[in-house]
Amino acid sequence: MADEPKVEASGPGGRGYGVWGALAFVVLAFGSALYLQGQGAGKGVAPGGVQPAAIAAPALKGLNSGEMAAFLFSSAPTAVPAIAFKDADGKDLNLEAWRGKVLLLNLWATWCAPCRQEMPALDKLKAELGGKDFDIIALSTDRGGLDKPRKFWVDVGIKALGLYIDSNDAQHQLNVIGLPTTLLIDRTGHEIGRLIGPADWASPEAKALLLAAIRG
Repeated sequence: MADEPKVEASGPGGRGYGVWGALAFVVLAFGSALYLQGQGAGKGVAPGGVQPAAIAAPALKGLNSGEMAAFLFSSAPTAVPAIAFKDADGKDLNLEAWRGKVLLLNLWATWCAPCRQEMPALDKLKAELGGKDFDIIALSTDRGGLDKPRKFWVDVGIKALGLYIDSNDAQHQLNVIGLPTTLLIDRTGHEIGRLIGPADWASPEAKALLLAAIRG
């Protein structure tokens, strides 16, 4: 089987990943514009009249700086599809199981160098903040099952993150045009915003943004 295409994203702060990374950064920048233009669908309130946290996104905007400078806030409450995926044991899951928690949903793949680079920081973040109010789903988009992501988990020493793999084209459902892409989702299942490209998710800036979202 031929190797999967190596399209890599490049993040802020002068990180470089070669020609592929530079090209991917242009693509992701264009995708960011499309994403912002596409906001507005799925407006409204959650079942039971709960106001989505995304309505309060302007109160968080001063926190998208430093490592979070590329974080894009949703311009309107946008319901996130209850995408389907499998866990390390092959059990079928979907996002409904995480309703009631603030969720960081990271789409990645083993062939994506920036994805691999940021994963230890996500693992550290999960160990520090994960609990009844907050969780992280690192969702592998690798084809061919869990063997590749499971090996990567072992090689890098991932301990806190669960292992999940996409089973129903989550990239298309979530309008993700490049990897890594990370969505911040409120307790009602609405997208607060997203960051396209890699970031240090264990940085003070990331923790400040996430803690503010958790406090609601």
